[in-house]
Amino acid sequence: MSDVEVTAGQVGDLSIIMEKGGAELSTVTVTSRRTPARLETVNAVIAFQKNTGTVASVVSAETIRRSPDRNTGDVLKRTPGASLQDGKFLVIRGLADRYNQAMLNGILLTSTEPDRKTFSFDLIPAPMIDNIVINKAFLPEYPGEWAGGLIQVNTKDIPSQNFLNVQIGTGFNTQTIGKDFYKAKGGSWDWLGIDDGARGLPPGYTTKSNFDILAPAEKTAMGKQMPNVWTATTSNAPLNASFQANGGFTTKVFNKTVGGSFGITYNKTNRFIDMLNQRNNINGSTISKNYAYNDDRYSQDVLAGALASLSVQLNPRNKVSVKSIININSVNYFTNRNGLDFDRTNDVRGSEMTFKQNTFFTTQLTGEHTLFAPLKLKWYGAFNILDGYSPDQRRIVYTRTTDTQDPYSLLIGNSLSQESGSRIFQNLSDYIYTAGGDLAYNFDMFGQRQTVKGGYMLQIKDRLYDAKLFANYLPLDNASLRQLPADKVFASENFGDGAPRSTMFGFDAIKGNSFRYLANTIMNAGFLQFDNQFSNKFRVVWGVRVENYDQLVGSVKKWDPRHTHSEVLDWLPGLNATYKLNEKTNIRLSGSQTVIRPELRELSFLNLYDFELNASVQGNPSLKRTKATNLDLRYELYPKAGEVFTFGVFYKYFDKAIEQIYNEGSGGASTFNFQNTDKAISYGAEVEFRKKLDFSSALKNFTLQANAAYIKSRVQANIQGIEIDRPMQGQSPYLLNLGLNYDLQKHGFNATLLFNQIGERIYLVGDISAGAGAPDIYEAPRPVLDFQMAKKVLKSKGEIRVNVSDILNRTQYFYQNAGGKNSLQKDKDPYRFTRKFGTTIGVTFNYSIL
Repeated sequence: MSDVEVTAGQVGDLSIIMEKGGAELSTVTVTSRRTPARLETVNAVIAFQKNTGTVASVVSAETIRRSPDRNTGDVLKRTPGASLQDGKFLVIRGLADRYNQAMLNGILLTSTEPDRKTFSFDLIPAPMIDNIVINKAFLPEYPGEWAGGLIQVNTKDIPSQNFLNVQIGTGFNTQTIGKDFYKAKGGSWDWLGIDDGARGLPPGYTTKSNFDILAPAEKTAMGKQMPNVWTATTSNAPLNASFQANGGFTTKVFNKTVGGSFGITYNKTNRFIDMLNQRNNINGSTISKNYAYNDDRYSQDVLAGALASLSVQLNPRNKVSVKSIININSVNYFTNRNGLDFDRTNDVRGSEMTFKQNTFFTTQLTGEHTLFAPLKLKWYGAFNILDGYSPDQRRIVYTRTTDTQDPYSLLIGNSLSQESGSRIFQNLSDYIYTAGGDLAYNFDMFGQRQTVKGGYMLQIKDRLYDAKLFANYLPLDNASLRQLPADKVFASENFGDGAPRSTMFGFDAIKGNSFRYLANTIMNAGFLQFDNQFSNKFRVVWGVRVENYDQLVGSVKKWDPRHTHSEVLDWLPGLNATYKLNEKTNIRLSGSQTVIRPELRELSFLNLYDFELNASVQGNPSLKRTKATNLDLRYELYPKAGEVFTFGVFYKYFDKAIEQIYNEGSGGASTFNFQNTDKAISYGAEVEFRKKLDFSSALKNFTLQANAAYIKSRVQANIQGIEIDRPMQGQSPYLLNLGLNYDLQKHGFNATLLFNQIGERIYLVGDISAGAGAPDIYEAPRPVLDFQMAKKVLKSKGEIRVNVSDILNRTQYFYQNAGGKNSLQKDKDPYRFTRKFGTTIGVTFNYSIL
């Protein structure tokens, strides 16, 4: 090993990737010299990327520390070919989040969202991460349900020495500081992201069926008990706050090496998002608006998490570890709406208040054992819980005739509606049980070391989703009552007995069995994989994985129309070949077959109204799985430690790709549902490099890193007799990430400048019906520039960091093409949505107690 340097009085971690050889290692000689420390962890992950048997990208903990990223999602968007959608859902190689899969410490994860097939990567705080590996080519030993990327997030393990770090921070957003901030009244535990019951149902409520048999007067009496909170209070926006504590230990217990680590993190962020929300009818060159709303969203986001791990090295051949993570990720927002409804010729005022609490918990037990020299056993078991809770989501809307001075009147009638006067409660509970293991046997052939590996995995997932929808209604019109302001209109004295001839408010449940579903999936998977080193230069990792997927959605009763059941067996072959031109250069070729299954919500009959989209989202029980054929070719060059250059091309074919399709209707009657297209293709090229600029004395402390991807995709289908030929939903034609790092280690100073931009992509697929006038909605490119600066203080035991995120603060545009071009034409294309987020500035102080 060269380029290995140490710092006096410090212990540095250096991960060394050793290639397999035919001879036993007998002697290790270490030669050291005293020079300033370098980024050993960066070197280690690049070495891993060089020597792994497949196409992969790796992110180190050191890279994470040098960026302003707070969570895993922010980190991932800077990797080659990756971008984020809605701030947390990963898109790799232009493929939407449904085509990607996540693993935590080698164990498969499942979707964390009730409405889409994705893992919300903002659940895992960045300080808890040791490294991230993104596989872009399939290996049979890993799950086969992906086509874009398999993201392996690995959290911290046994440290090399005892340590304890504490970090505090604060900050603000330029759109909130010094300005009014609106927040709905909640509970005493809101600061921790937990609802304390303040938004809960009244004590007298038991079940849906018991509520339904109550008399109208009894139902209305229960509605009167619910908090009369339909407006937000105004105050100055508080500062953002963050706290982190990380520690670890290593010791001997009964002559066994025992080590562990723990971490807690807390972030509270206040955001204001300035949004335009409108719908357009486009007929050739004629553009007319259905509605145009200005939505001001005030959001307080809380991320609180804890991690603990314990590992016991029983002897050099046996190790057992247990790791647990719990995270609470909550969003508490108030949206204030003003605008025009052109279809109804109305001025509109409204609001929505929502509290969403996601609790993610996992416990993992793993073991690694060398049974005898050539045979190794790995096993694992895990239990995951995802608990999604959204209590008392309230929407209220007032209207008046446009171009008049009439008073605003509450949009409410004698029928129940989700759009105005509604109170919605949602619960999602996922319980996931995972177990498995593999055996690897090493032997010699062709004068080289060979490996054969086989394994099995069982994963059982139980889901229960239940939405309780209620609404206030007015049996007979009462104009004076409907003209009361939002903070008075639903006062208890304005409720009657729910009688049909009453001119006072009533309260009832919005009925429908589509608001509840259960689901169960059982996956049995086995694989056989060979790792053949045919010579010093040529290596092939190949094999096959078999996955049997048994799925039940809706109801366990076969006579229930919500009931759907399927069982499918998939054979998933994979081959990865690596030819080593020399010690610094690889050429890789891979091919595989993978599968992408519909998410449970997509298969359910669930139909819920979305305030922002002004439309309902509905499932489709007839969805079929997508089969993907994948090909990759890549050239890799590793000039020296810490440097890399790669160039690759790829091709993918999708049979029955799944996309979300828009069906236009009047007002809030429009829907988004899910459909299979006939076929789709995606192909492109990507390049990555990391170069130390030490060829010049003036630039020797700089490191330049960049990655870019160019992607082309087409969806071809015949839906409802209409021929479809367009890019895939969520696909960008290009992605660009640039980073410049300045490191003056001698003085404990470093700075990083990061740039990210993606090309235009279809955000929502338009109405495919003839003459619908609702073309695809595209997301326009938006440059994002971030900066971080850090300085060591207090004899290098402390560090001050300054982060500036989204310096450019460009507006995010979502548009519809009026002239048939995909790229945004600001003077022609009407906007469907616009969003402006502001620039976030933060300061943190980190101190190493040990």
